[in-house]
Amino acid sequence: MSRNPTDRWQPQPGTPWQWQLSGELDLTVDVPVYDVDWEVPRGVVDRLHADGRRVIGYLSVGTAEEYRSDVGGFPAEVVGAALGDWPDERWLDVRRIDLLATVLLRRLDVCREKGFDAVEPDNVDAWTHQTGFPLTAEDQLRFNRWIAGAAHDRGLAVGLKNDVAQAADLVDDFDFAVNEECLRFSECRALDPFVAAGKAVLHVEYGMSPTKFGRTAPVRGFSSMLKNRRLDAYRVTHPGG
Repeated sequence: MSRNPTDRWQPQPGTPWQWQLSGELDLTVDVPVYDVDWEVPRGVVDRLHADGRRVIGYLSVGTAEEYRSDVGGFPAEVVGAALGDWPDERWLDVRRIDLLATVLLRRLDVCREKGFDAVEPDNVDAWTHQTGFPLTAEDQLRFNRWIAGAAHDRGLAVGLKNDVAQAADLVDDFDFAVNEECLRFSECRALDPFVAAGKAVLHVEYGMSPTKFGRTAPVRGFSSMLKNRRLDAYRVTHPGG
């Protein structure tokens, strides 16, 4: 697909969405935006486009996932500690863009070739975790801006995943934000710069009953859902959203 790198889609605050990374994909949810794994077949992206949807591709850029076919492309020296509750993922040394670029840029190329409108690069907050590497805030900013620029070079919009501590610094580099559990961690206000800039915040909470979720105050301008942590088809929207 030929793209003009300056002609990017940008979701607006409050845009409804569906996020599904596991289970049989339900492509019938009546929303304008889907977020799915970057390795779905091209036909899935085409089907969603034919139904009038925009499509975001989820890909981890801050970890090596053992189940990905290209994981062997990461040199051992850039693969660090295991990622919390995800033993099949290990943190990457984001200081070493020179050693990460081949794999990560190829993934972005695949997303462009499949026709994705945007990408959601995950695990871009390594500097706040125990990674096995002495990462700094500046290391993370440099890496995050690099991945955003690489997506933009391919005509893809790009979302800032979590990394709320640097949201104000990165709002100009990213086209929207994706957030998990900012209500639980009292971090939602850190993403206000995105809403103020007319950029969507695609937000999920986990582990609540629908009743409890409905009693929480909606976050102004956010696109909020209650999801299962495994990110299957289950989806509850906020009644006040």
